[in-house]
Amino acid sequence: MPIRGDASNQPRVLMDRPAPPDPPNGSLGQWSLATLVIASMIGAGVFTTSGFAIADLGDPRWVMVAWAIGGVIAISGAISYGQLARLLTDNGGEYLFLSRFVHPAVGFIAGWVSVLAGFTGAGALAAIAMETYAIGDWERPSWLPPGGIAICLVVVCTVAHAFHTGRGAMRHNVLVAVKLLLIGWFIVWSIGLWPNWHVANSSMPPIPKPSLFTMATSVMWISLSYCGFNAAIYVGREARQGWNDIAGAMVKATVGVTLLYLVLNAIMVFGAAPDEILGKQNVAAVAAKAIGGTSLANLVRVAICLGLASSVSSTIMAGPRVYAKMASDGVLPRWFDSEQSPPTRSVVLQGIAIAIVVSFASLQDLLSYLGLTLSLCSAATVAILLGSGRLGVSINRIGMAAAWFYVIATSVTIGLAAWHRPDNVIATVLTIVSGLIVYSLTLRRETA
Repeated sequence: MPIRGDASNQPRVLMDRPAPPDPPNGSLGQWSLATLVIASMIGAGVFTTSGFAIADLGDPRWVMVAWAIGGVIAISGAISYGQLARLLTDNGGEYLFLSRFVHPAVGFIAGWVSVLAGFTGAGALAAIAMETYAIGDWERPSWLPPGGIAICLVVVCTVAHAFHTGRGAMRHNVLVAVKLLLIGWFIVWSIGLWPNWHVANSSMPPIPKPSLFTMATSVMWISLSYCGFNAAIYVGREARQGWNDIAGAMVKATVGVTLLYLVLNAIMVFGAAPDEILGKQNVAAVAAKAIGGTSLANLVRVAICLGLASSVSSTIMAGPRVYAKMASDGVLPRWFDSEQSPPTRSVVLQGIAIAIVVSFASLQDLLSYLGLTLSLCSAATVAILLGSGRLGVSINRIGMAAAWFYVIATSVTIGLAAWHRPDNVIATVLTIVSGLIVYSLTLRRETA
């Protein structure tokens, strides 16, 4: 139902019957959807976060505990989003579900968060991190300005996804496959060099217990690395087998990425001495050099650059579907609406927005803001399942248990992290308030 006209005539629940049949003949199969999820998850966070986490938690073993907690929460979220896809299979992500099942204003806020944080901020974070690994400050020629490589990457990905969904997905799949091969090579090489690991040459002292607030803050940072487990939901209309492909792709990809993260982080936090990676944002390269010297460090840099490039690609592939859906509902200019795939004008908008953020933001500025804001939006969306009974839709026990766990675990983590570092909440509050203002202005324009 389009979101237009008098808000007083809009019901709080815009759909109280089973969803229509899944659209047939989509161009994205389960493998393409899974690679979209994998690329969305394996981004800047996994290659930058553990250095900050070990500075807070004080011991690599607690860092591994934090990563495991984040993985369990993400898997429960993937199961929950699979159940959401049963309710409604279409493009739009959190915006779509909150608009249809809660209220248009709440959905608009979710879409606004996607515009500023979920896609634009996350895409900029991945692009900036890619440039950091691709070329160090000491290697940068005088003619190359900071952000130049990152913006070039954004332009290439925008062109790749602006005109043809199938070809764009194929290029994206190849990029993800190469990335996974290189990461696998790094893992095998590092395990083969076990005698060089710091943990193999030193005794581990007793574990100092971190505070609950500190652990929650680290899990919040780490949650950013797991954001993207729900990426397939943004291109639901284009799934070949409807919600079945969407749910399968999200759960399988999230479980696989969680296992990969645990192995990668074990290498990073146990391979190098804690003081060598303490507070370092290029923690993977530092650990690789400690384990295998310059040759392994160079391999890691290449793998990370490809991984981050695929993250930018997945952002530009998924994000524009949200903007096109918002435009079709009348809460963004109709110029961005498109009944065809891909929504070219929205893809161009996404590329421009990411390039602008790259021009003035830093990697560290984005980490806490994105983790807090995106987790809050996801928890609100999954909470729809908790009231599924009133929608006349049956959710199986596993899906309902996963939804309850995800909402509670995410809410507790957000609350503890916000209490520990209240300054990180300011940007999130400003995002929500600005969204409400824009929604109010849009509503006035529509009713004028």
